[in-house]
Amino acid sequence: MNILETDVAIIGAGTAGMTAYRAVKSAGRKAILIESGPYGTMCARVGCMPSKLLIAAADAAHAVQHAAPFGVRMDGQTRVDGRQVMDRIKRERDRFVGFVLESINAMPAEEKLRGRACFLSDKLLQVGDNVQVKAASTVVATGSAPFVPDMYKPLGDRLVVNDDVFSWDDLPRRVLVVGTGPLGLELGQALARLGVEVGVLGRGDGLGGISDPVVKASALGAFQAEFDLRLNTEVLEAVRKGDEVEVRFASKEGEETTARYDYVLMAAGRPPVLEGLQLQNTSAKLDDKGMPRMDVSTLQVEGTPIFMAGDVNGVRPLQHEAADDGRVAGANAARFPDVQARKGRAPLSIVFTDPQIAHAGAFFRTLPKNAVVGKVDFENQGRSRIMLRNRGKLRVYAEQGSGRFLGAEMVGPAAEHIGHLLAWAVQAELTVGQMLEMPFYHPVIEEGLRTALRDASKQL
Repeated sequence: MNILETDVAIIGAGTAGMTAYRAVKSAGRKAILIESGPYGTMCARVGCMPSKLLIAAADAAHAVQHAAPFGVRMDGQTRVDGRQVMDRIKRERDRFVGFVLESINAMPAEEKLRGRACFLSDKLLQVGDNVQVKAASTVVATGSAPFVPDMYKPLGDRLVVNDDVFSWDDLPRRVLVVGTGPLGLELGQALARLGVEVGVLGRGDGLGGISDPVVKASALGAFQAEFDLRLNTEVLEAVRKGDEVEVRFASKEGEETTARYDYVLMAAGRPPVLEGLQLQNTSAKLDDKGMPRMDVSTLQVEGTPIFMAGDVNGVRPLQHEAADDGRVAGANAARFPDVQARKGRAPLSIVFTDPQIAHAGAFFRTLPKNAVVGKVDFENQGRSRIMLRNRGKLRVYAEQGSGRFLGAEMVGPAAEHIGHLLAWAVQAELTVGQMLEMPFYHPVIEEGLRTALRDASKQL
């Protein structure tokens, strides 16, 4: 048995793991980065970057197909070349992955270890069959994996997850997307805009993480006007028929539908990857799902020298949060046992649909009873109407008495940019009055934000 010793072992070479590695090295400590799968972060290989490439192609097709209201008419027939779409996605995806691989290749060979790791104790890891790693502390950054219910597994290669979509050589004709979270909505709308016959089903009434009922209703109306989207719908049966899948599903009211698709795309969540880590061999206290108790502010697993960073900790499974987690977990693992709590950042999430969805700060569902809600409807907002992007609503939340801005939920144009402004305002603990003292140019979509803030200010 080959035994290696290090200050910090890091399991997983994704965004969180690589950031943790850099934090450990910056602290002047020794590190070993352990990876069992392909190098290259999930974001670069199968996540945020290739999905945005698909969305960009879809938006281009949509713009061409909907230019007539501007007086711009196409004489010839608009055609989406699925092979060219997928070819560009793969080329650009590989370019992004290449940048990650450059970082990996620059690491000293003795600080990289290939193989599947599991805990033998708090400070001892087994990697593969022939290597053990003794580490004073460990960062677990194993990420998440698509959830696939057992009923779908007999579908074989007719069942795909987001990881598989970006390996297609051509676009399929018909796809059923199961899941109405951010991933399901982004991929479903993009495929629909590229000419794929798409159905998107949600077992519950969740939609892109929105908790504000007014915002959710606006988003639902916008999406249902464009593609087949059904909430509160349960799949009763999915059976493979040759190279097709016959799916039977029912609404909450009991109305059944049967349809055939080329693929079922499972987008019903990505649980943390804990299987195989054998955390039961450590001092960690595990719940019934095998998740250890962890201090969110330090990312330390209670009573152990183990830290959990990124999607695996289940706190905020977002790329920018994974990078922040890696920095915190790596720094604390390097200085263990003198761990430090991090200063919290304002929550921020964005869904790259059209219209976009954004959330910053407090959710509607967590507001105190006396909170003030300001609103704007983008239907008649000047710049949005000029660009024919006048769909959606923004609702801002403020604390009665102090006037402090608490957060917002939004579906509408430029939500990715407005969301950032609102998250910064939450983190800076600004009041609605202070936000209204900021400059607003004319004519811009941000004037819609000012309308919502003014509405809140009147109520304050």
